[in-house]
Amino acid sequence: MRRCRACLSALFTALTAAHGLPAQSSLAPPPTFADPERVAKFTRALPRIDSLMADFAARNRVPGIAYGVIVDGTLLHVRALGLREVPTRAVVDTSSVFRIASMTKSFTALAILQLRDAGRIALDTPAETYVPELAGLRYPTSDAPRITVRHLLTHSAGFPEDNPWGDQQLAATDDDLARMLRTGVPFSNAPGVAYEYSNLGFALLGRIVQNVSGMPYARYIQERVLRPLGMTSTTMEARDVPANRLAHGYRVRDGEWIEEAPLPDGSFGAMGGMLTSAADLSRWVALMLDAWPPRDGAESSVLRRSSLREMQQVGRMRPTTVARDAAAETLSLNAGGYGYGLGLTQTCAFGQVIAHSGGLPGFGSMMRWLPEYGVGIIALGNRTYTPWGGTVDQALAMLAETGALQPRVPQPSPVLLAMRAQVSQLVQSWDQSLADQTAAMNLFLDEPGPRRAAAIAQLRDAAGGQCRNDGPFVVENALRGQWRMQCATGALRVGITLAPTEPARVQQLTVTAMREGERLGAVATCRP
Repeated sequence: MRRCRACLSALFTALTAAHGLPAQSSLAPPPTFADPERVAKFTRALPRIDSLMADFAARNRVPGIAYGVIVDGTLLHVRALGLREVPTRAVVDTSSVFRIASMTKSFTALAILQLRDAGRIALDTPAETYVPELAGLRYPTSDAPRITVRHLLTHSAGFPEDNPWGDQQLAATDDDLARMLRTGVPFSNAPGVAYEYSNLGFALLGRIVQNVSGMPYARYIQERVLRPLGMTSTTMEARDVPANRLAHGYRVRDGEWIEEAPLPDGSFGAMGGMLTSAADLSRWVALMLDAWPPRDGAESSVLRRSSLREMQQVGRMRPTTVARDAAAETLSLNAGGYGYGLGLTQTCAFGQVIAHSGGLPGFGSMMRWLPEYGVGIIALGNRTYTPWGGTVDQALAMLAETGALQPRVPQPSPVLLAMRAQVSQLVQSWDQSLADQTAAMNLFLDEPGPRRAAAIAQLRDAAGGQCRNDGPFVVENALRGQWRMQCATGALRVGITLAPTEPARVQQLTVTAMREGERLGAVATCRP
């Protein structure tokens, strides 16, 4: 067997040398943006976005707002409007600091993954290992599993949804939380069967960070997350913000703005206690966007890219929804779930959307980004539960209308390019020896070589013969692509998929006639 493997290795080396293939020919460069003018095009939408945001603030009576557009890791545009403090008429500026409430959860999730990557936490270990008070919980059923760290990260611990109650828990002390756990927590579901948003669950994650790291949660976040990212305006305590930069929170009652008392940071801070500025929050979104695409190269000192991408994957599904836009007379299907401290949605308009909102008495915030497009938007407001969602979607739509909101283009691996060249030769003139070098072991078992040759010849002759490659190589991924071959009187669509072997060879080959005006590209699965 060892000799046989050595022979195969030598054969592979000979074949790659004969056809100009590099030794690691299945490795592809990362996807890239094809439009060199994309940033300039995005800039054209900014005046419209400014008008949209100003109208939103006026219509919703938000005292002050700050917002930004992030493109390719850079804060392309940032603006602030209105008042950070109503009685003094002090204005908001781009350095003003707002409470961002539940957007804190993604910072907590990152801290958990830091400890996981350091080998100090295991996500599927019972959470009571790190928070002993959980060991005494009375579970809802005899077959319920113990709550794990992953259950807490994905809102699937079985705790009841607790937004109204959770908003008022920031002042609770560590002793208060421990006493609550010892008293017992009711379950709305058994752990691990359903998504239900739990602020308590993220307070427990904060306790895990504290217990495992040996330092208070706020200090851990400051030293291990915020400081390395240069987020110098971000804090867990309003009293730490200079008075001339602090945005005060308001609600509207009987047509008047009423100031909300600032909530202190306590044992529930890990679920929603953070305050930040537009500039600092843009650094956070840029970190998340920088996880894409997977690639070689230096990693962030805060968390490796693969773990950042893990945060942005569905860990627990949420119910699918259908929304009707009466004005546009359209329906939109939204499917997705929750990752680690982040919400994920698949939409027809934007593909994968990563987001989290934040709402507390006096404040409402939103961060939303499109990893396939390298674009994100942040928005901060100082009115209770400022309703940013629809407006941020409109801003993304304005960016799309510039034509620059196009996903990265996958790049072919060297072996895919080589196989394309060989298959093109076969379409022009079939040679069984070349075909044997090109084919994976299944190709001619699925359809014998002579039959494939005859079928391709029939298509080629019907298109007038004399076929040549014409136009781009449309690549779906490193090992799959399709292209057009223009013949004397017609055109052919050729597609190949390579097998999971080294060397990678063609496991699927399709050749079909193209209709006049037909274009290459993936079949659309939904429409905006």
